[in-house]
Amino acid sequence: MSRPLCLEFPNALYHVTSRGGRRGNIYENDDDRLRFLEILETVVVDYNWLYYGYCLMDNHYNFIIEILDGNLSKGMRQLNGV
Repeated sequence: MSRPLCLEFPNALYHVTSRGGRRGNIYENDDDRLRFLEILETVVVDYNWLYYGYCLMDNHYNFIIEILDGNLSKGMRQLNGV
């Protein structure tokens, strides 16, 4: 079953979450978490996002972002693909 289409609007706020496959861990250690935050920062700058808060758990992450240009899916593809 495919995921429903996400509507993207400029200047919209989103609660974004992503979970590891089979709910497995997505970070092995604190170095992995720091690397993820570095990648997130790059995506935030490259895609003109503002982020207001995040939570990194062992098997998932959550964050609140404002998408200034309506490009959530492109940025998420970059974030989760790297």
